[in-house]
Parts: sequence; C-alpha cells; structure tokens
Amino acid sequence: MLRLFYGPGTIAVATAITLEEAGVDYRLLKLDFDSGEQTKPDYHVINPKGRVPALVTDHGVLTETGALLDYIAALAPEANLIPQEPFLAAKMREVMYYLASTMHVNHAHKMRGSRWADQDSSFQDMTAKVQETMTASCAHIEANYPVNPFVLGKEISLADPYLFTILTWASGDGVDMEAFPRLTAFLEMMEQRPSVKATRGYGVL
Repeated sequence: MLRLFYGPGTIAVATAITLEEAGVDYRLLKLDFDSGEQTKPDYHVINPKGRVPALVTDHGVLTETGALLDYIAALAPEANLIPQEPFLAAKMREVMYYLASTMHVNHAHKMRGSRWADQDSSFQDMTAKVQETMTASCAHIEANYPVNPFVLGKEISLADPYLFTILTWASGDGVDMEAFPRLTAFLEMMEQRPSVKATRGYGVL
C-alpha cells in the first residue's frame, strides 16, 4: 500500500485528493510541523529535503508534487486524470509547472523567506510582495485557461487538485477572490467533489 507523508494544509493536499480521485489504496502519515518533525533525521531518511509530500511505494520513495501526481495517474489509467490528446496533456503540465515554479513560490515567500535570504528586512519585503504576486498568478490563470468547470474545460485532470490546493491559500495571502469569478466557482465546485470532502474529513485539508 502507498504511504503518503503530509502536513495539514500543505501542497501534499493535492496528492491526497489525487489518490482519492484515482481510487488507489493508501495510508496517511501526518508530520507535526509545529515541532519541526519534517526537519528531523527520522524523516530525512524518507525525504532528505525535509519537505512534503513524500510517497512511499513498493519501488522506493517519490517526492515533488508533479511526479507524485503523474505516478498516481499511471497507476489508475481508468480514472482518466491525464488527457489522451497530446496537446491537452501538455497544457495540463504547463499549468502544473507554473503552479510549482511560480505560484507556490509566490506563496512560500510569506513564511519561508529564509530559503532565499538572511536579513529580517528581506523577509518583510518578501512578505509584503505576496499579495501582489499571488493576485497576478490568479489573474494569469483566470485569463489564460478555461477553468469551466475544470482547468482544461469539461474534464478533470491532474492540474485540478494542484490548482485547488494552491487556491485554498489565496485569501490568506490577501487575494481578493471576488475579482476572479471563474476561480471562485472552481473552488466551490471542487469543494463538492467526494475526493475533496474525504481529504477534508481526514484532516489533510
């Protein structure tokens, strides 16, 4: 059985939702971020980066959200989480790579400034910028992808749990979600999916 190491409210939520969408058996293993469990040697045996998610498989450990989502989709092709049409599959990954390289990084500047700087003044400057950069990312997605009702249109894909998870952080980052009606409708739609309800019920979300 797959084992998913997670922290509540982290990007690991996207993997948990995807596991539910795929119907794959898995076990949740919660890390206590308050005590810094993810930074301790026992967890570094699992993921030397000291981050979540980490997915333990029969073949070894996988890290990085995009890799985990692709692996889960490959385990359950009947769930159709990757579009069959090559261009749409590439557009899905275009969104996922943007979320990983830009939008998640925007959010991380609020609480993880020590990854990029050492001075308190730098942390304050990065935190002050988060509302602007997260708003710009929401505007980019709203303007350039269907998000009706899913990111790519009528069918769910791996991009949807990923985007949903990051959008759950947006209001806390100061984004005025009323300015993005399609993203707001997307959030409301995803909240009604059994996968999201299950993930919330388990305390992951």
